[in-house]
Amino acid sequence: MPEILTDYPLDDSNSFGFRARSRYAVEIRSEADLVAALADPRLQGLPRRLLGGGSNIVLSADFEGVTLLMRSQGRRLVETRDDAWIVEAAAGENWHGFVRSTLEEGHPGLENLALIPGTVGASPVQNIGAYGIELADRFDSLRAYDVETERFVTFDKDACAFAYRDSVFKHHPGRYIVTSVRFRLPRPWQPVLSYPDIAAIFQHGEAVEPEAVFNEVVAVRGRKLPDPAVIGNAGSFFQNPIVPAAKHDALKVDYPKLGGYPQPDGQVKLSAAWLVEQSGFKGVRLGHVGVYDRHALILVNHGGGSAAEITALAGEIKAGVRAKFGVELVEEPVFL
Repeated sequence: MPEILTDYPLDDSNSFGFRARSRYAVEIRSEADLVAALADPRLQGLPRRLLGGGSNIVLSADFEGVTLLMRSQGRRLVETRDDAWIVEAAAGENWHGFVRSTLEEGHPGLENLALIPGTVGASPVQNIGAYGIELADRFDSLRAYDVETERFVTFDKDACAFAYRDSVFKHHPGRYIVTSVRFRLPRPWQPVLSYPDIAAIFQHGEAVEPEAVFNEVVAVRGRKLPDPAVIGNAGSFFQNPIVPAAKHDALKVDYPKLGGYPQPDGQVKLSAAWLVEQSGFKGVRLGHVGVYDRHALILVNHGGGSAAEITALAGEIKAGVRAKFGVELVEEPVFL
């Protein structure tokens, strides 16, 4: 039976660094811990939530319930196939550490997703993506506990209903608790160099190695994005909006520098960072929080900030972008 912690501080359990406490907390280090915590009669009837790395959330100050802290560890090569390596990691594993370990063990394929904060268990919920790859491109299956049926279930790729920064799990909050994820890493390995910042480094005809792509992704992210250990943030705060092609073309007339990424369905994805910057919010501060002065898509806690301040700032940004461009921004983090 895992220990029940009381009046638990969550300041270090959310990457914004907001001061927060939970009436109760339980550290989950195994599936048995999870089942035991959910069945513990001392916790029945209380509100419940799950935290992994706390990197994609906006956390309110106090929670009069129980916070399940996903701390499970474990990585393994499940199978070597002719066309892929199947690797598995426990939900509590640090994402970047796991990506680095796959390269060290000779199983590349996740290097474009390096340095994304958070845990393995959170990665399919958000369908994380960066530099030309989404998690769905490397996903095999996952195991999760269904709180409603009180059974462990397996999800394949189709069942996850992956979309841009979306999955079935976001539409059933609290029902499924991911305990492990399996990844399908294609063999032979081929570099993904479609993102301009990455492709520019490899233009001289030299052989590209997975470690080189990993190192460059880490370098690019390090130049653009603040370290949550130094300045609190939740990474990209807004999704890149997807608009009809006609809307993009009309905006392009008034804003010739507006970029756009055509989508398979004929729509166009816009850069949320560009929209926010052009609306005049880059570097803006509101109380203890603000917009990062090196990347307009990152909202930061300069120290002493709160969920209320971030919510207010996000509302101002959304209203400003809507007024200037007629485009609606959607937040990436989950508000707890």
